[in-house]
Amino acid sequence: MAVVIVTGIPGVGSSTVLREAFKLDESLSKEFVVVNYGDVMLEVARGKNLVEHRDQLRKLPDETQREIQKLACEKIATLGKNVIVDTHCTIKTPAGYLPGLPEWVLKSLKPKQLVIVEASPEEIMRRRATDETRQRDVEREREIEEHQNMNRAAAMAYAALTGACVKIIENHDGAVEEAAKEFLELLRLVKD
Repeated sequence: MAVVIVTGIPGVGSSTVLREAFKLDESLSKEFVVVNYGDVMLEVARGKNLVEHRDQLRKLPDETQREIQKLACEKIATLGKNVIVDTHCTIKTPAGYLPGLPEWVLKSLKPKQLVIVEASPEEIMRRRATDETRQRDVEREREIEEHQNMNRAAAMAYAALTGACVKIIENHDGAVEEAAKEFLELLRLVKD
């Protein structure tokens, strides 16, 4: 089982890059299953009557978030085939940045590859402002840049713990197909 973890801050379009990659190469669905960690966490949290929607997860007490992460990880680890985990490298909470992939998650999933999807702070702000499906926090460009830097630092720490490689893929406005093609090339290397 190969695990590829794809991350990015809210509004960067990591899920969009994944959807585009699967459109470009439909055979991927035979080789990989895509799991959104946040969706699994939401399922767990709803089952415990803790939240109604996904954007409430990051506002739960840190200990509760950790417990939900653990239960979600256990579900994902049982899939038993090549998995692409769409998640956040770090989660910005009222108390600061929470690791999206604590050591015990990494030990369970054993990722072979970590991918960080990035865009400019201006692009991310614009995308968040027009996304009516989510209840996103409003952040300034400097805060978005800080969050992306935290993701880079966390990803390298995760790589040091797992031996996984870290790849940064740029997802600029109007260039999602190029980002998806770059991701597909990476997947070909990972599965070989």
